[in-house]
Amino acid sequence: MTNHLAGETSPYLLQHADNPVDWYPWGDEALSRARAEDKPILLSIGYSACHWCHVMAHESFENQETASLMNEHFINIKVDREERPDLDTIYMQAVQAITGRGGWPLTVFLTPEAKPFFGGTYFPPEDRFGMAGFPRVIQAVADTYHNRRPEIDKTTEELFAALSSEKAAPLADEPLTADILQEAYLALQQSFDARNGGFDGAPKFPQPMALEFLLRYFHRTRDTAAMDMIDSTLEKMAKGGIYDQIGGGFHRYSTDDYWLVPHFEKMLYDNALLSQVYLHAYLASGKPLFRSIAEETLDYVLREMTDASGGFYSTQDADSEGIEGKYFVWTPQEIAEVLGDEAGQAVCRRFGVTAKGNFDHGNILYVADDQADASITKEAKSSLLKKREQRIKPGRDEKILASWNGLMLTSMAEAACVLDRQDYLAAATANGRFLLDSMMADDRLKHTCKDGQTKIDGYLDDYAM
Repeated sequence: MTNHLAGETSPYLLQHADNPVDWYPWGDEALSRARAEDKPILLSIGYSACHWCHVMAHESFENQETASLMNEHFINIKVDREERPDLDTIYMQAVQAITGRGGWPLTVFLTPEAKPFFGGTYFPPEDRFGMAGFPRVIQAVADTYHNRRPEIDKTTEELFAALSSEKAAPLADEPLTADILQEAYLALQQSFDARNGGFDGAPKFPQPMALEFLLRYFHRTRDTAAMDMIDSTLEKMAKGGIYDQIGGGFHRYSTDDYWLVPHFEKMLYDNALLSQVYLHAYLASGKPLFRSIAEETLDYVLREMTDASGGFYSTQDADSEGIEGKYFVWTPQEIAEVLGDEAGQAVCRRFGVTAKGNFDHGNILYVADDQADASITKEAKSSLLKKREQRIKPGRDEKILASWNGLMLTSMAEAACVLDRQDYLAAATANGRFLLDSMMADDRLKHTCKDGQTKIDGYLDDYAM
């Protein structure tokens, strides 16, 4: 069965084009049909690199019985959050207001007027994890919509009022003062993880903007405690599994407090912002590690995330061969086959590789031993990367987003100046030319480009970046 997604350019939407679910893209056709048939809308929002989006797609959207329930009771709309950040923001706020939490895949039930009345994130195919199974949720929501409409009307009114009041809250108009900066600094200091670096607990995100704030705060105040937080966080991340020790670049976030086990997707904007933070920290501290991580991250982008046109791709998937992280993990035997026994043992010691493993199917590499011979390690990493590239690679979302490209262009250009890297300068120049030549139409910036086709007028982020 082919649904209404076959003509889309988003790789995420095209992943669902052959589902038995009668998916529509967001637009007048789907919304008009919902109103004409007085059917509620099941809105599913995700992105192509999202592991749990793949899980729910396989368990529910590819299941004929579940798809039949969805088609019977709802008009089903699929949205790529990277294409439509406006819709993602609106409906994420609604689900967070309803449930107190959010994430992707985002599952939202709407009235035919597109007003949310219930939602969640991932739903399992049957009752488990203390959660109702998705088929049971579908039937319960459909029953409520048809038999308890006044309750839904009341819910949508209350939710709309709550979100409107939040949006209407006045912004502070006083100037930025030293006291405000001090309050922000103290808040970060209070949430700082002194043992592992970073802020708060698992799941732990890198938070590059908080680190940039601390760098600027240090430059302004010379408060060494700010620099200590930066050094600790950047070093722990650089040595953890959240960083791809073989190929460079950062995964999305860590599932634990100590940066070991990541969610393996790689996002362009994360790597743009983090490469900048490491570059700026190198300028502030002179630490070779920070320079190395900045360069390895940008080298990864040039090698794996750059289009021949000059654009930068959006994401690299967490999964390969249907298994999360499989592309990135190693066993001692695999390393020995590439490097030989002696060098293999040295690399295993450095990167914490054991027969037992620390993840499904092998070991996530992290720096377990700083004392290993660095020259052996550098040569070994190159050999392991060549071997890894023979594996089936994770999927790649090759749409080009103006805002994320602006972030990476900035990082490439800064690094070209600081590190005297002509390849970075060439990449930044080519990207700027691509954005001006290919992503402008009728004097307006477009948000996304895929296979030479630009679409969706630019958002504020696109112009700002």
